Amino acid sequence: MPLANGDDIQKDPSEGTPVNRNLVLAVLVSGAFVIILNQTLLNTALPAFMHYFEITSGAAQWVTTSFMLVNGIMIPVTAFLIEKFTTRGLFFTAMGLFIIGTLVCAIAPVYPVMLIGRVIQASAGGIIMPLMQTILFAIFPVEKRGSAMGTFGLVIAFAPAIGPSLSGWIVDHLPWQTLFYMMLPIAIIDLIVAYFLLKNVTERTFPRLDVLSIILSTLGFGGLLFGFGTAGDAGWISAEVLIPLVIGAITLTFFITRQFKLEQPILEFRILRYRMFTLNTLLGMCVFIVMVGGMMVLPLYMQNMNDFSAMESGLVLLPGAAVMGLMSPVTGRVFDAVGAKWLAIAGFVLLTGTTFLFARLETDTSFVYLAAVNTVRMFGVAMVMMPVTTAALNQLPSHLIPHGTALNNTLRQIAASVGTAALVTIMVSAARNPETYGMAGLVHGANVAFFVAACVGILGVIGAFFIKNSHGLEPGQKKTAGK
Repeated sequence: MPLANGDDIQKDPSEGTPVNRNLVLAVLVSGAFVIILNQTLLNTALPAFMHYFEITSGAAQWVTTSFMLVNGIMIPVTAFLIEKFTTRGLFFTAMGLFIIGTLVCAIAPVYPVMLIGRVIQASAGGIIMPLMQTILFAIFPVEKRGSAMGTFGLVIAFAPAIGPSLSGWIVDHLPWQTLFYMMLPIAIIDLIVAYFLLKNVTERTFPRLDVLSIILSTLGFGGLLFGFGTAGDAGWISAEVLIPLVIGAITLTFFITRQFKLEQPILEFRILRYRMFTLNTLLGMCVFIVMVGGMMVLPLYMQNMNDFSAMESGLVLLPGAAVMGLMSPVTGRVFDAVGAKWLAIAGFVLLTGTTFLFARLETDTSFVYLAAVNTVRMFGVAMVMMPVTTAALNQLPSHLIPHGTALNNTLRQIAASVGTAALVTIMVSAARNPETYGMAGLVHGANVAFFVAACVGILGVIGAFFIKNSHGLEPGQKKTAGK
């Protein structure tokens, strides 16, 4: 990160005190790293929990499922929270909750206490990510937001990549409680540093709490996320999937309808009228479907159809994650110079082409091939993800940024759940009878899943050609305060 200079100091509009953008960015990046790391850290630790708490694999899975649900439920209401409370108050509350939840998990004597800790962690995570993006857009001018979001994207790439491998090593050599204890000092130090550096930079409008909207949002988004999250295992026509999806769809319809009637909605859906915001958000959803769904299918193929170990299936993702992390700041600077359009087109072409290469897998495809293709694939993701996110939010006036970050993150969560469930289902459905075709029959299912993912990538390529005015505001809009 570059050292702060005169251009990196901004006056806090609410307090008149200087805000050092780069130092605040460092605080936000540190907080984002520990929270995102926490989301993926426990996937390979589930067997350790099963042994320690003497629970089934289905029960252990709730460690990750509960986090996903609560995190997804909290994100839509963050716009209300950002407008209701101060920047400092909300950040300290979220990080404080995360620290408490982490400590509860670390000292949990029984499994239900562990789940309570995960719920507390998830409530903090759901708040902190949209809040951090809102803060970045409040303190950085339009022409520097790409670089800031690129740096932010670096940790979003690295944290999930090292999480599974790190947790696998820890549970093999140390008590599983270490997974939580090691995050505490990072979070505590970040909280202390934020106390001295973070200023109140978001605008408070003091919206009225509409309890019915909160209930509808919780049932709506929670139902959809739970339904899509279990569809890959339970099947799309099972009651376990259909009932949550139907309840979620109905209540979400009521929620959206109610928001249009409220003077101060919990989540402002009218921002979808900003065409470039909507287009870039949809493109971001395409990226998540192709990327997250593919990251689920690839390890399944490697472990179940090609004789690779769980560790190897994790290691194959590391070079791609490293490239994505290193490229994010670079693509951020390029975005500041030329906008999102050609970055997105080139990125989607790379992402789509390499996904088609994954649709040609065999029973003996080499580790080197898989790692190389995935690395180029994630290079393409880096060219698209943060640029289209920044381009989407740049279209909104400052008072709508909290709603933009909340809606953008919510729709990506749903896209990731839909993509994962759909591609896993396609992989299973398209598999040929192994008794007749051998292991090649199962590989056929994985190839079809990647082919469908590549087709989604083609939609992204087409959509990227319609991006315009992507690194500035639409005509007639005002820049954020203090810019």
